[in-house]
Amino acid sequence: MRVRDHDGDHLAAELVRRYTSDDPALTVDETWAVEAHLESCAACRGQLASDISGDVTALLEGVWAELEPAVAACAPQPAGNRWLRHLHAWASPVMLPWFGMTALVLLLALAVDAWTPLLREGYPSMVLLLAPVAPLVCVAAAWSRGLDPAHEVLAGAARGGVELVLRRTAAVLVVVIPMLLVVGWAAGTSPARWLLPCLAFTAGSLALGSFVGVTRAAVGLIALWAGAVVLPSLFAAGSLLPLEPSAAPLWGAALVVGGMVLAVRSRACTRLDNP
Repeated sequence: MRVRDHDGDHLAAELVRRYTSDDPALTVDETWAVEAHLESCAACRGQLASDISGDVTALLEGVWAELEPAVAACAPQPAGNRWLRHLHAWASPVMLPWFGMTALVLLLALAVDAWTPLLREGYPSMVLLLAPVAPLVCVAAAWSRGLDPAHEVLAGAARGGVELVLRRTAAVLVVVIPMLLVVGWAAGTSPARWLLPCLAFTAGSLALGSFVGVTRAAVGLIALWAGAVVLPSLFAAGSLLPLEPSAAPLWGAALVVGGMVLAVRSRACTRLDNP
């Protein structure tokens, strides 16, 4: 089965030829021995490649000869819009409905501030209560395996990982923060109160997402904020301490810690939705 040369023990050329030609006389034991040897012997793998290269080349030439007329008859693919290609590098089309939903929620909050008599003097603005967590749903949608059909391709791309995560998060903030500025201005709410908490929650969702998945992290933070701040504020008038200027250093520290965790856990960013 094998011949010995000065480099060691190798498969016989005749045996390799029979293996590549799928010789029916080759026994199961011989086939197994050939394949087991090929796993550990680069020289024999090279001999196998040289034996089949001619057949592979002939096969490819035959396939191309059949395909070439059909390819030539096809109309050339029109060049895509350059700006659209740049947009897809930053945001996924599946994010558009979530942007719309976020805008609708903010408009409803503005309507509650303007027309609901239950929000008496001294009660916090609904826009202010929702502003810190407003981007989180869109951030989760931007990196959701279930929502994006191209998730696996993008996660494995050269620019996948933390670069893509930051691009899509930046795209979310570029859209949502102007919404908050407009709605906040209409509600008489200063961005100085909600902007830093908004950024801290966004960084926190990505940092926690590297451990539990960004969707679960975003939902968990929204639920925590709703239970600890939003619901109690709806039933009791008074100062909203987490959004007072005195809390700004704490939000700044949270933003820095979230960024540091994300930097350390950057390798987990290709699987933010399924750690």
